[in-house]
Amino acid sequence: MNQARGKGLLKAGERVQLTGPKGRLNTITLANGAVFGTHRGNIRHDDIIGKPDGSVIQNESGTEYLVLRPLLTDFVLSMPRGAAIVYPKDAASIITMGDIFPGATVIEAGVGSGALSMYLLRAIGESGKLISFERRDDFAEIAKANVSSALGYKPANWNVVVGSLQDELEKEVEPGTVDRVVLDMLAPWECVKSVSAALAPGGVLICYVATVTQLSRVAEEIRASGEFTEPAPFETLFRGWHLQGLAVRPEHRMGGHTGFILTSRKLAPGTLLPSFTRRAKPEFDAEDVAIWNAETPVEAPVSDKKVRKNLRKAQQSASSSLANEPDDAE
Repeated sequence: MNQARGKGLLKAGERVQLTGPKGRLNTITLANGAVFGTHRGNIRHDDIIGKPDGSVIQNESGTEYLVLRPLLTDFVLSMPRGAAIVYPKDAASIITMGDIFPGATVIEAGVGSGALSMYLLRAIGESGKLISFERRDDFAEIAKANVSSALGYKPANWNVVVGSLQDELEKEVEPGTVDRVVLDMLAPWECVKSVSAALAPGGVLICYVATVTQLSRVAEEIRASGEFTEPAPFETLFRGWHLQGLAVRPEHRMGGHTGFILTSRKLAPGTLLPSFTRRAKPEFDAEDVAIWNAETPVEAPVSDKKVRKNLRKAQQSASSSLANEPDDAE
């Protein structure tokens, strides 16, 4: 693993973010002798290579650009996608409220485009282990390419399993050995029994869902299992502020609802959760259950053509990053 990545002078093969007039952003991969064309004039890569991070360079017409290595957040928001991503504000909440720690063994399903995987890998460090499950092979390939592109290496402590978590989990881990499980999928309630067996006592289950019907269904399944603490649901809203002189106010646009996060902890074997005070669950009928079914559309489908296009882009980006790694990078 290349510990020095992201430090020192900028070099060929690295991705950089250019901020130009009016705050417009462009992300490019540096290559010796290459040129990045804009309507304001060309930018020579050789004018950037060898400069320190955070430098200001000029294009051929004298227009100035700020050059920075992109943060992981910048990469996640612009990378090729198969499935929808977990946005940074939600990834931060999952890492924090799920208490993802260095050295942890973490299960993730599904992997999507790899956004959350990157944050999880950073949180668990080299001593941790991440096993990600994804039913679609093309999504798994996009995720692996995106992670290699962003990190600059193939993490040795990350295993991507193509298949259903319910079918494959017991083949990958011993019962009671997993520290954290993150479920980002359409029907997480289908996996509660499997992840309960895999989690160590006190381990945390984190579910990320898009709709209130999903949230209700998975909460009831967790309660019905009798093997977890009372589920704690929440959502994260993100609002920037405008700062210009005395004009200090909230931005008109904000990152509103993207998903619900629910956490719950695994009880020790044979433990009965005390009857803490809460309102009794109201009755529901067959129509309610039908709405809860996984077949209910909750996410816009992604065309196969778009997935193939983004897979090519992700693999090309990953090849560029990996090709410039030293031989001892692993």
